Amino acid sequence: MVIKILGTGCANCKRAKAIALKVVQDLGIDAKVQDVTDIPTIMGYGVTATPAIVINEKLVGYGGVPSPQQMTKMIQQFV
Repeated sequence: MVIKILGTGCANCKRAKAIALKVVQDLGIDAKVQDVTDIPTIMGYGVTATPAIVINEKLVGYGGVPSPQQMTKMIQQFV
């Protein structure tokens, strides 16, 4: 599984990545959590607000930092 955090590296993007890493660890799954900061790449996903979460190339959320519970639900859809 590949989880991408789309954003410019702002504080909210860093929080989203930290939450994703914690959820992956808590669930004990094999996943890579990557930062995507390239604006043209981010726009290619049709994202208008960051941070955005992409799991296995599917956009699952954008425009805010998900709670740990929300992130868990997002990730569990792909397990």
